[in-house]
Amino acid sequence: MKRSIKKPKPQPTSAVNKKKRTRLKKSSFRSRSKRTHSLTRNQEYWKNWGKRAGQQDALAHDITKEPYQKKALNNLWVHRANSQLLAANSLSYEAASKGYVKGYCKAAKLYVSDWMLIPTARSVGAIVSVMNEERTIVKVMEQLNRLPLDEIIIIVNGSSDRTLEKVRAHSHALIVHYPDPLGHDVGRSIGAKLSHSDILLFLDGDFVVEAEKLIPFIYDIERGSDLALNNITPYLPTFSLWDSVTLMKRFLNITLKRPELNANSLTAVPHALSRNALEHIGCSELMVPPKAQVNAILTGLRITAPTSVNVISMNKIRSHNKGENNPVARLIIGDHVEALELAMKLKGERIVFPDNIRKREFLER
Repeated sequence: MKRSIKKPKPQPTSAVNKKKRTRLKKSSFRSRSKRTHSLTRNQEYWKNWGKRAGQQDALAHDITKEPYQKKALNNLWVHRANSQLLAANSLSYEAASKGYVKGYCKAAKLYVSDWMLIPTARSVGAIVSVMNEERTIVKVMEQLNRLPLDEIIIIVNGSSDRTLEKVRAHSHALIVHYPDPLGHDVGRSIGAKLSHSDILLFLDGDFVVEAEKLIPFIYDIERGSDLALNNITPYLPTFSLWDSVTLMKRFLNITLKRPELNANSLTAVPHALSRNALEHIGCSELMVPPKAQVNAILTGLRITAPTSVNVISMNKIRSHNKGENNPVARLIIGDHVEALELAMKLKGERIVFPDNIRKREFLER
């Protein structure tokens, strides 16, 4: 015999409370819907703008016979992407770029790819240092292949897994292979020495950065910056919780009178360098990123931090980079000690801080 289960009766609600709840729900939904619609409408405008521009260029310019169609299309795009568009937010730029590719390809009866066009006609190269990254390197290359890059240089070093095989199978990049581990910084230095591009992107192979997120680094170099750093400031905890590495990065920037750089450093990827910066700093200096940063600041190069990529949470936790006083932390702190030594050698023991009060020369009389 089945038991009959009585459902509890709903508690009576006052008419006043019911009205308030209904009004609150309606108003919050309306405001949320309005914001979403406004953002979508803005992106839709730029997407349609790009689509129309792409269709027009397809009628006037044929890229089908070009050996590198992606670059040829990007050259057309640069003439379209005026300063007004580039000054718009990144979401508007992405929408316009995707609309342009779709508009051109459909009008030219080409396959519509997922290319992300870049705001420069100058040559751009990417340098990736990898070691035992078979799980992520293919996806890293897929994002780079979406960009009209002139060269991709991958430094495979000390890998005991299938990283090298995967790079060979999924990329037309220049691959440099070293059986022994070199360290990421040495790998980047070698890649820079082999490069020929005007603008250089530096990445690691252990986490994927979407092509869209690399655009601001390229654009800042195009606008005249020499170093475009990754702005990690939004992802840092409160100052009292900073680790020793973050403190050293901040200390170095303050010592060189660049407090606005906060804890941003060439140690963190992704970042970009101009050819001018590379010629002033030297490829060998990139083996110790803080030294290269000191060199760049003291020689008057323009340094910015145009965008933020969260490498803190994406960085893989390994046996040598976890816990206090781990080997990676000791390495980076040692790099900063070298950088401070270089600054003192170039600018004196007090670097950029004058000693106007003490008359030390009187002791020598």
